[in-house]
Amino acid sequence: MADPSRAGVPDSIAAHLYEVDSSDPESVLVDRSELPQADIAQIGRLMTALADLRAAEQAVADASEAYMKLSRQDMRALHYLIVAKNRREVATPSMIAGHLGISAASTTKLLDRLEKGGHVVRRLHPTDRRAFAIEVTAETEDAAMRTVGRQHAKRFSSAARLTTEEREVVIRFLADMTAEIALTDAEWTRGRP
Repeated sequence: MADPSRAGVPDSIAAHLYEVDSSDPESVLVDRSELPQADIAQIGRLMTALADLRAAEQAVADASEAYMKLSRQDMRALHYLIVAKNRREVATPSMIAGHLGISAASTTKLLDRLEKGGHVVRRLHPTDRRAFAIEVTAETEDAAMRTVGRQHAKRFSSAARLTTEEREVVIRFLADMTAEIALTDAEWTRGRP
């Protein structure tokens, strides 16, 4: 049985999960022969910081789902609807389906569940009477903004503390890393269900 007093305290393995020398000691995946050890160590700290950010974001997501009593997919739909409302744009079921990457049938089930829970309302589309416009309720928007929205908004403060030049470096780095790990050319993903 795990010792609860050690929860969140990394052990000797967990403390080195994101160091390339621990993950790839033979340089099979990453050729780092031209990099000084100080750079390799700094990259390890950067990878650990990214993992810590992912863990913090997951903790916020888990807490918000528990607080709102909704699934991750439901929360993503509500976020989309809050942004649509703030931009004074009409959100339709097909737009929500496209954003979430789910089928029309799954979207209908999701919207039925959210409507039954008092989170959204369906209205006739203002310009297309054959379609529905989906809106988040004021109560759900308020609850989301006071809780998970307030927590996520703190990220803006971190970005604001950077200089314009530092933000450009971070943007370039994150865009480059996203492109590097995208599954567009990963043969091992082909043929998966």
